[in-house]
Amino acid sequence: MGTLGSRPVLTALGATVLLAVSAAVPSATAAPVASAHERGAVVLAWYDITADTVAESGAPTQVTNSRTWAISWLAAARATRKVPADVGNRSDYQDAALAAAVHHSLVTVAPDRAEQLDAALARTLDAIPDGPAEDRGVAAGERQARLVLESREGDGLDPASVNAPFPVPQPAPGVWQPTPPANAPATQYGNRLAKPFLLQRADQFRLGPPPALDSERYRSELAEVRAYGPLDSTERTEQQTETADFWSGSSLTLYTEPLRVALARSPKSTPERARLVALFHVALVDTQIATSDSKYAHQRWRPVTAIRTGNIDPDPEWTPLHTTPAHPDYPSGHNTYAGAAERVLGALVGPRTAPFELTSPTAPGVTRTYTSWHQLTAENTDARIFSGIHTRSADEAGVTLGRKVAGHVLRNSQRLFQPAH
Repeated sequence: MGTLGSRPVLTALGATVLLAVSAAVPSATAAPVASAHERGAVVLAWYDITADTVAESGAPTQVTNSRTWAISWLAAARATRKVPADVGNRSDYQDAALAAAVHHSLVTVAPDRAEQLDAALARTLDAIPDGPAEDRGVAAGERQARLVLESREGDGLDPASVNAPFPVPQPAPGVWQPTPPANAPATQYGNRLAKPFLLQRADQFRLGPPPALDSERYRSELAEVRAYGPLDSTERTEQQTETADFWSGSSLTLYTEPLRVALARSPKSTPERARLVALFHVALVDTQIATSDSKYAHQRWRPVTAIRTGNIDPDPEWTPLHTTPAHPDYPSGHNTYAGAAERVLGALVGPRTAPFELTSPTAPGVTRTYTSWHQLTAENTDARIFSGIHTRSADEAGVTLGRKVAGHVLRNSQRLFQPAH
């Protein structure tokens, strides 16, 4: 069993607020900063500080919080990538640069956390000997943070832009309509209008259409959700219900711990570890942009609408296990996230790892053990069917889309990491 496996993930605040803090997550004021000479201590400390800051002061939109991670760690990766030849201690320079980059980024996007973040930075710098390495590292980190923040101004990933109004289409077979019980307006439409990090445009990997309503695949997939996804299902097993509950929360919340496991176990240098975190979240921002593009291009109705109002054995009382999110079915956002996460982790740290344990804020008391990133993807695929909120084609297409976007990010990553001046 890996030594890092039992650290719980962040808890969720609820349906609208996607991230919150868990008592087990170290706060910015208590985040441990070991000796600067202990390999990777500063990287992990500022990873935890980032998680805590997003949890305490994060936006109600997941992609906005992904943006915070991407900006902070892209600045850190750029600042640590090259060390001036006349700096005496490379490690001291890199630790100072990383801490200063993440600190400056977080204070800018979460000014209400400035006191805690300032104290955390002071502790990091207290562990680094005073001198040119520290001073120049701090200056480099702050400079790269300012430049990345400037480059992302007006990128359309603020909550108001993310949830730009989407007019409800006229009811028709297969076409998305607001879903019960709230029948709320569509969300995340504005993602597809936002500025990506590395995609050329939001529709670069737009999915082909979902299965036709008169196809055998559509009929069989709808039957699967009808049987396994309702609140009162007699087909769904206890284990399957647990899977649905386990993965029903925010993907960003649920993947914070797996990424930390990969980061903590990596033998690579500080710049390479910063690059791992940056690439993960850059890929996930771009994936969420691409996800909304495909969702709103196809506007596929959700299973609850299809089962209640469609022409295949309509059941007006059918109710899913979990409340259906307010956006179209195809593709599943949880699965685009899973596919992208698996692609980045597999490429940068390998497809398998020593066993690690994971808990979920939406399945209290449940602990699951994993040895590969693909296991997380496979469970996400099934979970959304058992929840009654997605068809299998939406889940599988989501995984495909996430992998494609992440692959593009990895292939073009050199465009991200050249420090700006």
